[in-house]
Amino acid sequence: MGAMPPPTPPALAGLVFDFDGTMVDTETPTIEVWREIYRRHGQTLAIEDWQHALGTHGGFDPHTHLAGLTGGIYAGDRQEVSARIRLRCEAEPLRPGVLELLTAARQAGLRTAVASSSSLGWVERWLAHHGIRPLFHRVLGRDLVAQVKPAPDLFLLAALELGLPPAACLAIEDSPNGVVAARRAGMRCLVVPNAVTAGLPFPEADLTLDTLAGVVLADLLERLGER
Repeated sequence: MGAMPPPTPPALAGLVFDFDGTMVDTETPTIEVWREIYRRHGQTLAIEDWQHALGTHGGFDPHTHLAGLTGGIYAGDRQEVSARIRLRCEAEPLRPGVLELLTAARQAGLRTAVASSSSLGWVERWLAHHGIRPLFHRVLGRDLVAQVKPAPDLFLLAALELGLPPAACLAIEDSPNGVVAARRAGMRCLVVPNAVTAGLPFPEADLTLDTLAGVVLADLLERLGER
């Protein structure tokens, strides 16, 4: 007997969005603020160091890193830095195509969720700020799971909350940690890199696009093997 063909995944029924860097490019203003602080202390923040922080929580602590580089001279106020970052993020729009894809997904009857390694309060703040909270059935942050990305917990919880098997969900991500988490959860994964993550490799992604601008839901599903 010949080898059995691999099982056909269930039809796509849900979209699970990452937030930071995927829906709103909060990554660029965050690293810009930190690079300014590093320069003020005669240091350089390399993307090779920063990329460990992308899509996760606790992967890289710039406060501790800079304190080490400066021999303890730097002892910045974490709340003050966070306030500067929030102020910069206020000016960031939704990334192109996000609203259109979300709207099309809801009109097509797909379930939608956010699964973010950021705090629930951070994510809810920005969804409300951009007026898109009603487009999501569920919003999940790091407060609700034992482990953040690259662990699969957030995506597994998202599928459970949506009432769908993970294989029926498409994760939309911008970071390697996010892609690994989605694949570990058993989801397909679309990557839309931002300015910070554009140069990073995404070997496990099912599809990588430069932007969601102009993306038609039916065409996207076809490219992912849906019919």
